[in-house]
Amino acid sequence: MIGFLRGVLAAKHPPVIVLDVGGVGYELEAPMSTFYELPEIGESFRLVTQLVVREDAHILYGFATESERLLFRNLIKVSGVGPRIALAILSGISVEGFARCVRTEDAASLVKVPGIGKKTAERLIVEMRDRLASAEAGQSPAGAARPAEGLAPEDEAYGALVALGYKPPEAVKMLSKVDGEGKTSEEIIRAALQAAAG
Repeated sequence: MIGFLRGVLAAKHPPVIVLDVGGVGYELEAPMSTFYELPEIGESFRLVTQLVVREDAHILYGFATESERLLFRNLIKVSGVGPRIALAILSGISVEGFARCVRTEDAASLVKVPGIGKKTAERLIVEMRDRLASAEAGQSPAGAARPAEGLAPEDEAYGALVALGYKPPEAVKMLSKVDGEGKTSEEIIRAALQAAAG
């Protein structure tokens, strides 16, 4: 398994990136969110990767952040969602925005992503709820530790509350009673727990 590649950016033609790693050109498909982070051609860059094996091809996908790759991995496990739709989701909505849509059951926003119909949006909300809660708590569904990079304090607090055993709707309700402006995730969690206890 190829976990990441570090090399010189040789070409970028959405959705394809070519990374020159020691004289070998690796062709990767990537979401637009990753393209926005790319340097100029000829500069060095690092991508975390995911290899998808199909009957007719081996396709390498590249991501600027670990959180994007983790969401991609979880999305392709959802029935009816393949790598193409997963890339479309990551291109059309941020990781945090997608998590918010799932938590608030906002199917209308998901339907705006190309390739996502009403039924697929509803399936994503149902099937991704537990996976996202695990990821936001810094854990993969299998229990392996993951860095919770790039999450807003409110999102980290939500993941922590779910990890503590609160159901996602309960966690959302608890956090809605807390003013998280300028607070760390620890302060938000403490305030939410105090409000629930009081």
